[in-house]
Amino acid sequence: MHGERAVDLHTHSTASDGRLTPKQLMQLASAVGLDAIGLTDHDTTAGLAEAEAEAERLGLVVVPGVELSASYHGREAHMLGYFIDREDEAFQERLATFVRQRSERIDQMIDRLAAIGIRVDREAVVAKALGGTVGRPHLAWTLIEMGVVTDVSEAFDQYLATGRPAYVPRPYLSPEEAITLIRSAGGAPVLAHPWSTGDPATLVARLKPVGLAGMEVWYGEYAPEQREALRQIALANDVIPSGGSDFHVEDFKPGRDLGKPPVPWETIERLHQAAIDWNHR
Repeated sequence: MHGERAVDLHTHSTASDGRLTPKQLMQLASAVGLDAIGLTDHDTTAGLAEAEAEAERLGLVVVPGVELSASYHGREAHMLGYFIDREDEAFQERLATFVRQRSERIDQMIDRLAAIGIRVDREAVVAKALGGTVGRPHLAWTLIEMGVVTDVSEAFDQYLATGRPAYVPRPYLSPEEAITLIRSAGGAPVLAHPWSTGDPATLVARLKPVGLAGMEVWYGEYAPEQREALRQIALANDVIPSGGSDFHVEDFKPGRDLGKPPVPWETIERLHQAAIDWNHR
């Protein structure tokens, strides 16, 4: 252990659906007292170089990552990948496909909103992505700007979440496919926000033999008892407990403030070693 150095291993920038540029995110991380930060944008590693340059100036450690969308029995089973090889061409080609699918999905959701009388300017949505991957949060922020809803939670609850009028399912990987993709690029796969899966104990037991390295335990929104239950699942399956805020922007959702979950520094070392060990089997 290395004292009380502060760590947050799950964050997003304007490279995907966060509201801060990678540089701004590093500046906020420094301001709130973080020593290490994992940048895990959805389906892209495009923000890492800018983040690393600013982090070096500020004396921060950046843990390079990505978040892939996977599904398990119709529930979210997103997979974080840490210490991936960004130069892996096959990996980057798959990410480019996912980005294109995200854009097509937003077009379909805009069409569904129009069908119920809410006409959204696509260019306004794309502009909010600031050149990054467009996603549902950008559509939510546009609806707020239009006065249709008052906040992100209302946008999802009323229109954008599963089963709501504008929702369009996206093509998902299976958790096994996401693990294989991350492992193929030299990374360590970690199950994100496990309670979203509906049955984390069963899923983690199933995924450990195919290469799952860890699971989020200290996740921003989870109550202490939820975190403890996940810690026990991680222990029972011999996977690395990890965590982070899932930060997108300040005051995004309760519990999602940058640097809030208490993630141990040794998590970084264990994930790095897990990537190395797998690649040298």
